[in-house]
Amino acid sequence: MPFPPNGPMVYSCLMFDKSLTKRQLGLLMIIVGTLGFLAIIGIDLIDVGREGGIGPAQRIALGLMMATALLGLTLLPLKNTPA
Repeated sequence: MPFPPNGPMVYSCLMFDKSLTKRQLGLLMIIVGTLGFLAIIGIDLIDVGREGGIGPAQRIALGLMMATALLGLTLLPLKNTPA
Protein backbone atom coordinates (compact mmCIF):
# COMPACT_ATOMS: atom_id res chain seq x y z
CA MET A 1 0.00 0.00 0.00
CA PRO A 2 1.74 3.23 -1.15
CA PHE A 3 -0.20 5.69 1.03
CA PRO A 4 -1.49 5.57 4.59
CA PRO A 5 -5.18 4.66 4.88
CA ASN A 6 -6.26 8.27 5.39
CA GLY A 7 -4.49 9.64 2.28
CA PRO A 8 -1.04 10.88 1.28
CA MET A 9 1.03 12.79 3.79
CA VAL A 10 1.22 15.91 1.62
CA TYR A 11 -2.55 16.13 1.45
CA SER A 12 -2.93 15.79 5.22
CA CYS A 13 -0.29 18.49 5.79
CA LEU A 14 -2.27 20.94 3.65
CA MET A 15 -5.48 20.45 5.63
CA PHE A 16 -6.20 23.26 8.06
CA ASP A 17 -8.04 22.71 11.32
CA LYS A 18 -8.80 26.36 11.95
CA SER A 19 -10.96 28.41 9.63
CA LEU A 20 -10.59 32.11 8.91
CA THR A 21 -12.62 34.31 11.26
CA LYS A 22 -14.60 37.36 10.21
CA ARG A 23 -12.23 39.59 12.17
CA GLN A 24 -9.19 38.14 10.37
CA LEU A 25 -10.96 38.49 7.03
CA GLY A 26 -11.78 42.11 7.90
CA LEU A 27 -8.16 42.86 8.77
CA LEU A 28 -7.00 41.21 5.56
CA MET A 29 -9.46 43.28 3.51
CA ILE A 30 -8.38 46.50 5.24
CA ILE A 31 -4.72 45.75 4.54
CA VAL A 32 -5.37 44.82 0.89
CA GLY A 33 -7.60 47.87 0.33
CA THR A 34 -5.17 50.30 1.95
CA LEU A 35 -2.07 48.92 0.25
CA GLY A 36 -3.87 48.79 -3.10
CA PHE A 37 -5.03 52.39 -2.73
CA LEU A 38 -1.52 53.55 -1.81
CA ALA A 39 0.01 51.55 -4.67
CA ILE A 40 -2.32 53.14 -7.23
CA ILE A 41 -1.55 56.64 -5.94
CA GLY A 42 2.17 55.82 -5.77
CA ILE A 43 2.25 54.56 -9.34
CA ASP A 44 0.60 57.77 -10.48
CA LEU A 45 3.12 59.90 -8.56
CA ILE A 46 6.16 57.93 -9.77
CA ASP A 47 5.05 58.03 -13.41
CA VAL A 48 5.64 61.81 -13.69
CA GLY A 49 6.54 61.73 -17.38
CA ARG A 50 2.95 61.01 -18.33
CA GLU A 51 0.45 63.85 -18.55
CA GLY A 52 -3.18 63.54 -17.59
CA GLY A 53 -3.27 62.63 -13.89
CA ILE A 54 -5.62 59.96 -12.61
CA GLY A 55 -7.70 58.44 -15.40
CA PRO A 56 -11.07 56.71 -15.28
CA ALA A 57 -9.65 53.21 -14.81
CA GLN A 58 -7.55 54.42 -11.89
CA ARG A 59 -10.59 56.12 -10.33
CA ILE A 60 -12.55 52.88 -10.56
CA ALA A 61 -9.63 50.97 -9.00
CA LEU A 62 -9.32 53.56 -6.21
CA GLY A 63 -13.04 53.26 -5.52
CA LEU A 64 -12.82 49.47 -5.38
CA MET A 65 -9.87 49.64 -2.99
CA MET A 66 -11.75 52.07 -0.73
CA ALA A 67 -14.83 49.83 -0.84
CA THR A 68 -12.71 46.80 0.07
CA ALA A 69 -11.20 48.60 3.07
CA LEU A 70 -14.61 49.87 4.21
CA LEU A 71 -16.15 46.41 3.90
CA GLY A 72 -13.26 45.09 5.99
CA LEU A 73 -14.06 47.69 8.65
CA THR A 74 -17.61 46.39 8.89
CA LEU A 75 -16.32 42.87 9.56
CA LEU A 76 -14.14 43.84 12.54
CA PRO A 77 -16.91 44.05 15.18
CA LEU A 78 -18.22 40.55 14.30
CA LYS A 79 -15.67 38.95 16.66
CA ASN A 80 -14.26 35.49 16.05
CA THR A 81 -17.14 33.79 14.27
CA PRO A 82 -16.12 31.71 11.25
CA ALA A 83 -16.26 33.52 7.92
